[in-house]
Amino acid sequence: MKKGYMTVRSNDCIADNIYQMVLKGELAESCSAPGQFLHLKVAESVTPLLRRPISIARIDQDNREITIIFRKDGEGTRLLSLKKKGDIVDVLGPLGNGFPQDALAPGQTALLVGGGIGVPPLYELAKQLNRQGVNVVHVLGFASAKDVFYEREFSEYGPVYIATADGTHGTKGFVTDVIEAEELQFDCLLACGPTPMLKALKERYPDKDVYLSMEERMGCGIGACFACVCHTDESEKPYVKVCLDGPVFKAQEVLL
Repeated sequence: MKKGYMTVRSNDCIADNIYQMVLKGELAESCSAPGQFLHLKVAESVTPLLRRPISIARIDQDNREITIIFRKDGEGTRLLSLKKKGDIVDVLGPLGNGFPQDALAPGQTALLVGGGIGVPPLYELAKQLNRQGVNVVHVLGFASAKDVFYEREFSEYGPVYIATADGTHGTKGFVTDVIEAEELQFDCLLACGPTPMLKALKERYPDKDVYLSMEERMGCGIGACFACVCHTDESEKPYVKVCLDGPVFKAQEVLL
């Protein structure tokens, strides 16, 4: 983990209250694992006090750039959405343990399943798996057509299936409905999104290798505050910290 200052290269609204921000700085050279996150100070004042954890969507080490995607859904992210090109952001990162890049061999198939703002970290994962010769299939779930983003970007690395709760784009229903309807076959499932979605995937595929990236509220981002504790069924280790031990866990490791 490093602390540094990064410059905003761009900050664009790409869907309903969804923003894509590109940050440039030396800290990008330390980022490599898909699924890790940054902890951003959103204002120069003491309010809001806590940093905001934002998943890394894209890593460009050659140009020292990191792309993050976030939803404007509170005071902290509202302030973040107002950042302009040239603004400086105080950043901690990369934080957490990302998706295992050695979980699949060339020629195997990875099913990447994202829900809402859980979709962004899967993009860098798709890119890296594709480079490794892994076949990548994407199933992305959103509330409505106005919330959909990165459909074209993901399609560069493999087939993309979209599910929307109201049926305004893609298949009406949930990501699990798409997987079942399309009879998608895979060797490993990697997912990020709301807890009900992750729970459904864990229960539906108990005999598959399934990795889940947890979305939890975080205070410190470094394991000191216990704000993001997730329970396990192990008596020797009854809980894990999402920010420190995760955010990615094998499905069997956590209780949902």
